[in-house]
Amino acid sequence: MEKKIYIIIASVFSAIVLIALLFLGWYKIEQKAPNLNNSDTIIEIKSGESTVEIVKELKSKKIIRSEFATKIFIKLHEINSLKAGKYSFSGKDDLTQVLEKLINGNVMDETIKITFKEGKNMRSVVSEIADKTSHSANDVYKVLENEAYISSLIDKYWFLNESIKNKNIYYPLEGYLYPDTYIFENKNVKIETIFEAMLDQMSKVLSKYKTQIETSKYSVHDILTIASIVELEGNNSSNRANIAQVIYNRLSSNMSLGSDVTTYYAFKIDMGTRNLYTKEINTANPYNTRGPDMAGKLPVGPIDNPSEDSIQAVLNPTQGKYLYFVADKNGEIYFTENYEEHQNTINTLKRKGLWYEY
Repeated sequence: MEKKIYIIIASVFSAIVLIALLFLGWYKIEQKAPNLNNSDTIIEIKSGESTVEIVKELKSKKIIRSEFATKIFIKLHEINSLKAGKYSFSGKDDLTQVLEKLINGNVMDETIKITFKEGKNMRSVVSEIADKTSHSANDVYKVLENEAYISSLIDKYWFLNESIKNKNIYYPLEGYLYPDTYIFENKNVKIETIFEAMLDQMSKVLSKYKTQIETSKYSVHDILTIASIVELEGNNSSNRANIAQVIYNRLSSNMSLGSDVTTYYAFKIDMGTRNLYTKEINTANPYNTRGPDMAGKLPVGPIDNPSEDSIQAVLNPTQGKYLYFVADKNGEIYFTENYEEHQNTINTLKRKGLWYEY
């Protein structure tokens, strides 16, 4: 009889141990990440939500494997508070990682980073803003068209003046928005905040050369206009300073600048998309330096947002008599003092197979 009791007790104990082992195995599995993909799931925990409600939502979004196992984990570890906020969970977050985020309040970083590249024009700036924020391109253009806002900026920044309100200028802030990487609080950042962060940075850059600018015979507007051309025509500090020399010499000689990059901008054609048409080259436009009646004249305004390197080149051009330059298909730029030398350079490049063909 006693033997039977021992057997029963042993059987019950074995069953309990087996159940316990099975439970522990299940419990351990249920703490693992719900899946192995890399996609992020975003969830917002609202203030006042109970732990039960939060766990239910975590399960519905497949952030955890099991409500029951999660509740047990919370009870065993005496977790009393899960913080409200917006969270991002990876498919590789296990239960411990999920709850650690909620306990510590490791909410999503909603900041956005926008990089505006040197030599890009306002259409590109608008596209970047529309892509990275909650604003549409049309929203951005509306701000640029707000005359009262533009006037307020002229009052605020020493380097802005009435030149940017010229009726022939496409975008009043073209050339003045310093190209750099900026970080903003979230996608709902105001467009004005973006513009003013870029203007603040331009102010820092230009302030380094303020005395030099004020003693120059050219205005800030002129300097940035020349720098915007230099930015697109050159590719390093040395040749940019030489290109600046060419521009100054042509202006002094009452020659047209004859710069294709200004013609592309004039007709709102993205460079590299196609060749210019003869009709476009010969059409009068305040930006088109290859058009008629542009001898000795700059475009009406900048054609892109230039780098500090290009601004420096314009303020410190090389001295000489260069009037022409041409680039080969490798980007090497050749400078000459007269048209005959310029044409000889072109012929040499063609013979060597270095002439750029579209």
